[in-house]
Amino acid sequence: MANSPEMRASDADRDRVAAILREHTAQGRITMEEFNERLESLYESRTYGELAKLTVDLPDVDLRHLPVKAEAPRASQKPAQQGMHSGMKAAWSAWAVASGINWVIWLIVSITSGDLIYPWPLWVMGPWGVILLMSTIFGNNPPKRP
Repeated sequence: MANSPEMRASDADRDRVAAILREHTAQGRITMEEFNERLESLYESRTYGELAKLTVDLPDVDLRHLPVKAEAPRASQKPAQQGMHSGMKAAWSAWAVASGINWVIWLIVSITSGDLIYPWPLWVMGPWGVILLMSTIFGNNPPKRP
């Protein structure tokens, strides 16, 4: 069944038209002022006919086949760097610092007691290290960027 101009539009329909307006703004067909005016009218629209009036003077845009914009590499990020995301690096750093502190404490206690005591830091760094290792090997979902 074809959508008649009197038929009610959904939020998804409004979002689609908003995306089309954003694309036309990005391409320079409408100014930011026009975009804001049309966007205001868009969210007040109730029917397909009202939505169509907002883009009637603009060419059709296929949102599924837009050219992909290349993201410029950040200064702190090397292009060939495909390793761990920053959250995983921070987790490994915390593990290394905590493990180092525990080994220093163990060494100080061993030296002051005059005898090598049981290497208890293994119980701190072992399970935590295993969990981090499994997350590093099998976890492939980096954190979402805002």
